[in-house]
Amino acid sequence: MSQLRISEVFYSLQGEGNTTGIPTTFVRLTGCPLRCAYCDTTYAFKGGQMQSFTELLQQLDTFPTRYVTVTGGEPLAQKQCLAFLSLLCENGYRVSLETSGALDVSEVDARVVRVLDIKTPGSEEVERNYWANIDCLLPHDQVKFVICDRNDYEWAVKVLNDYQLIDRCDILFSPSYQQQSPTELADWILQDGLQVRFQIQLHKFLWGDKPGV
Repeated sequence: MSQLRISEVFYSLQGEGNTTGIPTTFVRLTGCPLRCAYCDTTYAFKGGQMQSFTELLQQLDTFPTRYVTVTGGEPLAQKQCLAFLSLLCENGYRVSLETSGALDVSEVDARVVRVLDIKTPGSEEVERNYWANIDCLLPHDQVKFVICDRNDYEWAVKVLNDYQLIDRCDILFSPSYQQQSPTELADWILQDGLQVRFQIQLHKFLWGDKPGV
């Protein structure tokens, strides 16, 4: 029986990316090999409960949305995640995957929107970036940079240019929560004329920094 270790399943508004504000069911997997300085889901590093694919599909069916985001932790740290993503697509869900960018995404079902987080120096995990992932990106995918300070911003701009990311997919710039001023980051983007999507974490603005939102 195919199973995953699950930290939580909850129904909320999508807080990030190009579907911000859309009602979404989130499946948060347990476990992550990274320890980012700004991590807001440390509770998902350990614990959780094993659930079968069948149980998860039954649970998802109770929510009034066909959008599902698989997140973590780092979802791809569990090998069965790939099969689960494909199963969700087969069952008619619109699926996105939030991944740290440290693990290979090449085998993720092409129907899934991959939200790839490229780690900045301020994350303290910049050396974990798996740069080969960039060659796997499809137009419907998204690349996210969490900006902690001006150095992170300038580093991210250089990565944008070096890898010509603007031509590949949507690019998201997000201020690190309660660390980087959102207004300041927005001003930098406008001053430089960057063709990126500025975002804040809507769920934290609405409900605060806590699980289940």
